Amino acid sequence: MKVKMADLPGVGKKISFWTAEKQKVVIIIHHSGKRDLYFFQDTDEDEADYFLTLTSEETREMGAQLLGAAFQPVDDDKMLICQKQLVMEWIKLTPESPFVDKQIAESQIRTHTGASVIAVKHGDEMTVSPDISMVLKAGDTVMAAGKREQIRRFDAMAKGESMKGDH
Repeated sequence: MKVKMADLPGVGKKISFWTAEKQKVVIIIHHSGKRDLYFFQDTDEDEADYFLTLTSEETREMGAQLLGAAFQPVDDDKMLICQKQLVMEWIKLTPESPFVDKQIAESQIRTHTGASVIAVKHGDEMTVSPDISMVLKAGDTVMAAGKREQIRRFDAMAKGESMKGDH
């Protein structure tokens, strides 16, 4: 990222950023504490595509959020380890599945498979983080999360297949 600073006599300071994707952000910091942000899709343009004014308090909050006050993204190395262990799959329930016509709690999906239900698609309706009282129906598509083996077990049971060792 390229950064350039310039004094604006009687106004404050101008800070320009050029991103890796060839976009430009210009921040004007006024002596009063107010900040003006200008966003440019094309760095050759003189007129900003978008303009935003922030108070000192709003600027501090935005800065805190950009630094990760509420959410800390996982670094790439940790994400790779996580991705090797965590699998999320959309799996369709067949009429033969033991989960059909039962509430999520009643079906004991996690007990039987180790996988967690994180979303359910019923027709055109999507429910994210469904309540455990939700009744699963044949034809529903369930997003399950877990380790590979847990997802494999969930997939087999969603199709009504018996797993080795199940009684």
